Amino acid sequence: MTTYRQTGSRAYLTGIVLVAVIGGLLFGYDTAVISGAERGLQAFFQSAGDFGYTDALHGFTTSSALIGCIIGALISGVMASRLGRKRSLFAAGIMFFLSALGSYYPEFLFFQKGVATKGLLVAFNLYRVLGGIGVGMASALCPMYIAEVSPANKRGTLVSWNQFAIIFGQLVVYFVNFLIIRSHANDPAVVEWTNSIGWRVMFVSEAVPAALFTVLILLVPETPRYLALNGQDDKALTVLSNINGEARAREILAEIKATAVEKTEKLFSYGWMVIFIGCMLSVFQQIIGINAVLYFAPRIFESMGVSNNMLFTVIMGVINISFTLVAVFTVEKLGRKPLLITGSLGMAVGALGVALSNVVTLPAVIPVISIMVYSACFMFSWGPICWVYISELFPNTIRSQATAIAVAFQWIFNFIVSSTFVPMYNMRLGAMGDSFGHFFAYALYGVICIIAAVFVWRLVPETKGKTLEDMTALWRSRK
Repeated sequence: MTTYRQTGSRAYLTGIVLVAVIGGLLFGYDTAVISGAERGLQAFFQSAGDFGYTDALHGFTTSSALIGCIIGALISGVMASRLGRKRSLFAAGIMFFLSALGSYYPEFLFFQKGVATKGLLVAFNLYRVLGGIGVGMASALCPMYIAEVSPANKRGTLVSWNQFAIIFGQLVVYFVNFLIIRSHANDPAVVEWTNSIGWRVMFVSEAVPAALFTVLILLVPETPRYLALNGQDDKALTVLSNINGEARAREILAEIKATAVEKTEKLFSYGWMVIFIGCMLSVFQQIIGINAVLYFAPRIFESMGVSNNMLFTVIMGVINISFTLVAVFTVEKLGRKPLLITGSLGMAVGALGVALSNVVTLPAVIPVISIMVYSACFMFSWGPICWVYISELFPNTIRSQATAIAVAFQWIFNFIVSSTFVPMYNMRLGAMGDSFGHFFAYALYGVICIIAAVFVWRLVPETKGKTLEDMTALWRSRK
């Protein structure tokens, strides 16, 4: 007879969540590493003799990982349902690791090292796409994993830690990129070194956390909801008991089994509105423009007249991680909707402040502060809270496929925003010159932030304190 824990273990829950959030850290690391590497990468491929490396090609190359993210998000639902959450995350870790090595040395087997060619550009982008598939899978599966192991009263906080890990990963890579450049600051050939070697070192640095995640994910359990929905009730009860204690675990298992019919339900069994809201949350998280700032932060600060742009990028990373903690510690007290609405309005103020500084003469500190306000407001609202909603909004029976679709929408619009930002930012118009593009980009993002606030206020339900099984009743009542 199996013996179950009578009281839950906070250490057990904390341990498995910490492993899962390393996937979030890799998500942040992989998506932000390009911010430090893109200038050197551009210079390297501009040296190619067999093709012209245009701004459009550079925009595609800096965003190519996002194609993989779309693919990864789309297959995450099938992977999660067939292989389970744990084994799918292991596969994502392998992809992170191989992508880091391949991006460092894309010449492997087929090309001459250090010689930029059209074929090498294709190989480099394929390695970035591979890493993107891992990111897309992790972006859907890490919040899902955390949500499915977390007690209802802690779920929002614990899923928010995943966003903290994403931002922490971005901060780490900003700092790593800064140190890599700083290590050759006194070298007269620092620019040449950065263009030939520096960007490679930035990419391969991801191999260390990728290897750590891949090993550690083997040590955590499968989620109890996946186990229960696949007839492994004893294993599910063991995991639930370790987290909640046996008495509460049996109640939760009964609730899960009561919704187990979900396995045979179709995507729109609960109506179209739940899918629409989930997808639009993902869309708004991207079209408010945040990743244009995160991916091109050094370039943006340089355009504002900041001399040490990499240092200011690190400072912005510190501010971002600090404000992510605001969400972590308030999401269960204030709720999801108030944070989203407040953050949207704050982002609008910041974005419009940057836009205004490009048409009116203002002190240089104003656009710098505005861009940091814009970023900070995202970090306590759309950054973590969108992932919380995606992990808990959908009923059990359609969660895997609905989450995959919502996250795919997120990466599709991430790609659109990221690949169009540089051309839009560099648009010229008459006497305004480059200032027009700078104004237009941030004015557009500011207006979208206001629309996002109205969308949340009018259509998005509050999910604070509800169990994942409660979502079944909520959406059945709204059909």
